[in-house]
Amino acid sequence: MSGLPAGANHNRTVCMTTAASSAAVPRRGRFIALDGIDGAGKSSQIGPLVEWLRAAGRAVVTCRDPGSTPAGDAIRGILLDRHDLHVAPTAEMLLYMAARAQLVAEVIAPALDRGDWVVSDRYLLANVVYQGLAGGLDPATIRRVGEIATSGLMPDLVLVFDVDLETAARRIARPLDKLESRGDDYRRRLRAGFLAEAARAPDTIAVIDATGDVAAIAAHVRAVVSGRFPETG
Repeated sequence: MSGLPAGANHNRTVCMTTAASSAAVPRRGRFIALDGIDGAGKSSQIGPLVEWLRAAGRAVVTCRDPGSTPAGDAIRGILLDRHDLHVAPTAEMLLYMAARAQLVAEVIAPALDRGDWVVSDRYLLANVVYQGLAGGLDPATIRRVGEIATSGLMPDLVLVFDVDLETAARRIARPLDKLESRGDDYRRRLRAGFLAEAARAPDTIAVIDATGDVAAIAAHVRAVVSGRFPETG
């Protein structure tokens, strides 16, 4: 599961707050998560989305899951970078949940309480698909554990970036992490899993056709977000 856009600093601060005007009385912000198979291009869309929200007068916090806290970054290294370290599927899922619990406590919940918007590179849906639908764990169990780990804090909108496997593979111009190295059958299950989850929850999960160029995809993202949140218009 890849990190932030290619132009971002992956090894230093990956959460940043964009200053913007806010109402005199803070209100709960909005929470948007971006997800999809590796190579779909979701990470490259975070920057354009945040810039657009900032232009609409929103304060925005961005983060990646797992990561964006000292504990989360340490767990991320175990999960994605330690090819020599075998982690059992249930342990893998629980490590993701631990990183997410810290992310919610340190970053996401405080930002939403301030009335900021949060844009996250992945969230709980990734576990449901990667460890559940594609990895063999029970998705319902993952959701229950996720409820505990996040204290029930879920995105207002999840954008699933969808692209064929061949295009996705061509777009990954770096060494593969542990999950990306699991082969084409696993990646096919991932894509099917994301699409199945989007069909299951169309009110909160929107599929973005990620086969076009960056500008066209960004325009699609803006259309979907403005349709869900009229205040961005």
